[in-house]
Amino acid sequence: MVHFDIPKHYTTSPSSLTGTPHLTINREATQDLDSSNAFEGPEKLLEVWFSPSPTNLPERTAPAGLKNVPAETWKEMLDLVNCKVLSTVESEHVDAYLLSESSMFVFPHKLILKTCGTTTLLRGLPRILEIAGAVAGFPHVVGDLKAGIATAATPYRVFYSRKNFLFPEQQKGPHRSWRDEVKSLDRLFRGGSAYMIGKMNGEHWYLYLTEPNMILTPPATPDPTETQTRYLDVPAVQAEKFCRGSDGVSQQDETLEILMTDLGQENAKQFYLGHASAVAEGRFFQRAREARKEARQHLGSLADFGVGFADVKDVAHSSDAYDIFSNTCSESGEFATSAEEQPFPEELATEGHALGTVVSENSGLAEVYPVSKYPDARIDAYLFTPCGFSANGVIPAPHGQCATHYFTVHVTPEPNCSYASFETNVPCRQTGRETAEIVEQMVHIFKPGRFSVTLFETKHTITDETDADADAVVEAKILERRKATVGSRMDNIKGYRRAERIVHDLEGYDLVFRYYESWDWEGGEPRLGETY
Repeated sequence: MVHFDIPKHYTTSPSSLTGTPHLTINREATQDLDSSNAFEGPEKLLEVWFSPSPTNLPERTAPAGLKNVPAETWKEMLDLVNCKVLSTVESEHVDAYLLSESSMFVFPHKLILKTCGTTTLLRGLPRILEIAGAVAGFPHVVGDLKAGIATAATPYRVFYSRKNFLFPEQQKGPHRSWRDEVKSLDRLFRGGSAYMIGKMNGEHWYLYLTEPNMILTPPATPDPTETQTRYLDVPAVQAEKFCRGSDGVSQQDETLEILMTDLGQENAKQFYLGHASAVAEGRFFQRAREARKEARQHLGSLADFGVGFADVKDVAHSSDAYDIFSNTCSESGEFATSAEEQPFPEELATEGHALGTVVSENSGLAEVYPVSKYPDARIDAYLFTPCGFSANGVIPAPHGQCATHYFTVHVTPEPNCSYASFETNVPCRQTGRETAEIVEQMVHIFKPGRFSVTLFETKHTITDETDADADAVVEAKILERRKATVGSRMDNIKGYRRAERIVHDLEGYDLVFRYYESWDWEGGEPRLGETY
């Protein structure tokens, strides 16, 4: 029995095994989406931690922490941000929300919200703090409506970052300038630090972060001082530090972000609905032809066993039989007649998750963390009209490890504002692949004229002097050699010149920012367009 139709509740799971993350599609939110105008691809990225780890939640916190919050509550918060939920992948350790403008990931102990376009991400932050305290049960300041003080959980740590905008004049609310964004964050948090990394007159990246166990700014007595943005251009050699944790096991927390502009035109075509539909149509009819050929071969094998064509014909006319030849159409050539044509599925000709899956597979994005190694991995992809692409990946750790990671991809392919981003927290040690391999794979898929790479990694420190023994020294040297090798590979991405490398030593983290231009780049100076 051969079926080519797309089920009404189609999902993109590469695995049907028990325990595979579950996908829910919000079909109402997917109506009337359109990305035909010049679009601000570079995202605003917010990461709010309420605890250092999912296994160390504060007392009285709901057992699942933030994952205990109902989806409807998050959707109401996203209304403040001006984006909608398209679909959700739920798993044991993280819930991944694919949004009309990018993505949200909810872990028990932290929330990651990434939005593009003219969304007002920071307007949702006070509500996130309120939800974490009032619904998830994290330690919080109880609100006083008469005094105008809202309930707010005290975060363990907060990170906010973004690339310089392409169209800053189109932004709304606190996102009209980096200075306004910093002011908005300072109203909530005391002692935050703001940075601009990269050239002031070139491509650059902004970062705001708080120290661990920070405190909220009291609403009645805001800090009158304004956090000053620091401009970082730190020599790389000053930040290479390698040692191990006090428990002998490094706590892996790393986030890799690749931000690409000026995409190759042929590569960008993959993310247009017309191109994706043509690919899907070709595959659809090819599968039909292959099914017809397989059926003919099968009929031939029946003849070898003495089953005549008349016998098969009689079976074909019985009420319980299915005519496999009806799964073809006139494009199958001699294998079909007009009366036997099967219509091309509507789901493969219109925007949505089905075509999102086609693009994910055809472009090579599905092979970043392949099903062969991650059988329970789940990719939730969506293709917009007339172009544009978003995908979330939920990646359970292999070999029964108790962890689930994510990756997310967003593409704006129009020539006047072409942009693509890739972000993941899958540890390199888990994949057995170096950071440079992931970067090279992304560059191969998109062929950007320019791109930047930021890598956040937890700092490995020796907390007890007694730990600084011979074994620690040996391990430190091994890590030093490994990082030197990784750095060398990152400096030599084929087809590109590394124009910048900035390393910064942050509280608990090492940050490395790299900026590349293709050797044949002819696009002139980077677009600035915003005040500092």
